[in-house]
Amino acid sequence: MSTALHTDRYELTMLDAALRDGTAQRRCVFELFGRRLPGGRRFGVVAGTGRLLTLLRDFRFGDDELRFLRDERVVDAATLAFLEGYRFTGSITGYREGELYFPGSPLLTVEGTFAEAVILETLALSVLNHDSAVATAAARMSVAAGDRPLAEMGSRRAGEESAVAAARATYIAGFGATSNLEAGRRWGIPTMGTAAHAFTLLHDSEEDAFRAQIASLGVGTTLLIDTYDIRAGVETAVRVAGTELGGVRIDSGDLPIVAGEVRALLDELGATSTRITVTSDLDEHAIAALAASPVDAYGVGTSVVTGSGTPTAGMVYKLVARQAADESWVAVAKTSTDKASKGGRKAAFRTLERGVATSELITISDGFEAVETQAQHPDARALQVALVTDGEIDAACEGPDGVVAARRHHAMVREELPVRALALSRSDPAIPTVYTDAAQPLSDS
Repeated sequence: MSTALHTDRYELTMLDAALRDGTAQRRCVFELFGRRLPGGRRFGVVAGTGRLLTLLRDFRFGDDELRFLRDERVVDAATLAFLEGYRFTGSITGYREGELYFPGSPLLTVEGTFAEAVILETLALSVLNHDSAVATAAARMSVAAGDRPLAEMGSRRAGEESAVAAARATYIAGFGATSNLEAGRRWGIPTMGTAAHAFTLLHDSEEDAFRAQIASLGVGTTLLIDTYDIRAGVETAVRVAGTELGGVRIDSGDLPIVAGEVRALLDELGATSTRITVTSDLDEHAIAALAASPVDAYGVGTSVVTGSGTPTAGMVYKLVARQAADESWVAVAKTSTDKASKGGRKAAFRTLERGVATSELITISDGFEAVETQAQHPDARALQVALVTDGEIDAACEGPDGVVAARRHHAMVREELPVRALALSRSDPAIPTVYTDAAQPLSDS
């Protein structure tokens, strides 16, 4: 299915005008970045890159899309003819999916003609703004959970496709499973789930419900014990399943207190290996508050799929360089109050000291042909990789394999964070963003 109309009208009207005045074929550099980390977060997590590349493959204007544009008189006949043959033939570099980012990080650099690059703005932003917000929230929850596993179970609190994307983003950022089967099918994410309160209410008694679940799923299953009285639920669960019961789930009450009471009762009944999972409106702060409680695993829903109060990463897509009429390169930037950008093509590096991140170093090319490389910054890690080269997409970033690679990369780079980055309170970014070019000294953002 075409993704070409997953865009805003003004992108096509800009294209229409640029084709008319002859500027549409000027070579341009667009950059996707965030001016700040929303919500007082100390770091961000890049997610959605692999999804975006797959959507880019399907960014084609077929008969239905062209008919709609013609009937709505969005663009003229010449622009329709251009769109009929549209293929992105430029190049995209960017941060690896799963990478950490900070204010000003050039997460995507899109190079091509104005005509082919400008109309990718909305698609790129809608994917990365959503997925990165979810991944950042998930990473904070993963930090709070420590070694205890996390499962995503928020599909009912999101749009149907957003739910699948959110499951993918949480897995990249440290969650171990999802309840969403489409995410499991499409992205290879482990799925989990047993029964809800409706299953208990369906039966004449809680005991009947537990016996039916065990008959279907075995004694290793997890029984939901808070439909009625929690103490009675625990006693019934152990009586039915025996002391080898796999787990119990608590979805209500004052969780630190209830978890302690349930653990004590399970141990008293001999079910010392039965695990406790809690799932009641958790966010990173609630998870942190349970650190000293006898909880074995967490299930998170609403909070993680909505970015835990920050549903968008606030990224923007801006033109930062273009060719002039004489084909020389010109750096361009907005100077609007509170919305200024930095012109020029950029290279990004993470400076490290004994393996710990100390800054986000962004270099701005003096010209536009020579971008600084890893060799010029031996004490730093290069952050950008080729994602699309002359229209050819790096397939290694896509599909389930791309998700696995992103998850692995995230786990590795999170180890570079300084200790202060792991705190959940609102604060400044954990490391400063530092810019340098030939004309200016180093400066913090």
